[in-house]
Amino acid sequence: MTDAPLHLQLTPTQRKRLDAATEIRTNRPDRIDFLHTVQCQCGIPYNNPGDGVREWERRQGMATLRIEAGSAYDPATGDFVPRGLPFGEKPRLVLIHLATEAIRSGSPVIDVEDSMTAFARALRLATNGPHLLSLKDQLSRLACATVRMGMVEGGRAVQVNTQIVTAMDLWYPIEPGQRMLWPSTVRLSAEYFASLERHAVPLDRRAVGALSGSALALDVYTWLAQRLHRVPSGKPQFVPWAGVYDQFGQGYARVRDFRRRFLDTLRQVQAVYPQAKLSADEQGMTLEHSPPPVAGRSDRLLLG
Repeated sequence: MTDAPLHLQLTPTQRKRLDAATEIRTNRPDRIDFLHTVQCQCGIPYNNPGDGVREWERRQGMATLRIEAGSAYDPATGDFVPRGLPFGEKPRLVLIHLATEAIRSGSPVIDVEDSMTAFARALRLATNGPHLLSLKDQLSRLACATVRMGMVEGGRAVQVNTQIVTAMDLWYPIEPGQRMLWPSTVRLSAEYFASLERHAVPLDRRAVGALSGSALALDVYTWLAQRLHRVPSGKPQFVPWAGVYDQFGQGYARVRDFRRRFLDTLRQVQAVYPQAKLSADEQGMTLEHSPPPVAGRSDRLLLG
């Protein structure tokens, strides 16, 4: 009995990544995504840290991200209901989507699809019931959270304290037959939008779509997108595994277990970021100067 052809052995996710890698190597992107440089360097939780955990902080280099869980007003009871911290790939995709639309339009007011299903499609997410409920939960967590971002700008320390999303309706119909509707626009806070205009990192939309099912893969891709072009030419930078683990190893008790997962994820990321020049050995990773995943007219936005 002969083995099935390779294309028949691939899972849908593997097929999506292979198709994206082929397209990226062949053609320039026709759509560009964006994300704030601090969020490229400091990620939110991968898994639910528990509703009792109300603060999350990550630091990488001169960038620091701190998220504080908030509460949402429930019109049915008149009470403020605590919401947990956002986690996983969905809020990452929401942040990319909102940043992309804000940069594209030049406005903090973003037109969004009028239903949860249409919005999920715009994020390249599955639209069955469980996925929509999960997206709804993550949107409310993200909208309620207070975000503090610290960075160095022009030689001085800058801190942004804000709720990224303001004026968003967090409550949806509970009847199965009702359409999940929300306002036709979402407003980013003025502080976040102003910082985003100065510190937006361009991303290849095809790569984001291919990696959309993995929070770790999205974090590694966005980190490399803002990091590699800053490495001086001819002066590679070495990052020991302890440093890589400190940044991406949440949830792993042992560095060696994390390293195995990270290297597998790194191969997936390199397939859709073929310009990335880096290597890994037993001691750590070596990063070399590389072109950003999106070049040309967006280079000025890589200064975050």
